[in-house]
Amino acid sequence: MKKKNTKKINEDNIQENKEKLSKWNYVLIGLTCLLLITSLVQAFQINSIKDNGINTAAVGIDMDGWTENEKMNYEMHGTIPARYQSQSNSQPTMVGGC
Repeated sequence: MKKKNTKKINEDNIQENKEKLSKWNYVLIGLTCLLLITSLVQAFQINSIKDNGINTAAVGIDMDGWTENEKMNYEMHGTIPARYQSQSNSQPTMVGGC
């Protein structure tokens, strides 16, 4: 008689484990779908930025005629070439500091 009771208990435990695994499977599938949807949305956002050609490096300053070294110095250090400084007095000058 004990064998029948333990067999029933084992079957109940197996059924409970199946239900728990089934719930976890749904959670994992849902999270995977959410991750997939998020990555697709971001991929479209990146493509739209590329298609629009957004260029944040030269906002408000015309860099036509600048050498590559002058462009690099402006982008990295904020320095304007000496030949253009007399034309633009609105740039702040550094006092002290590095």
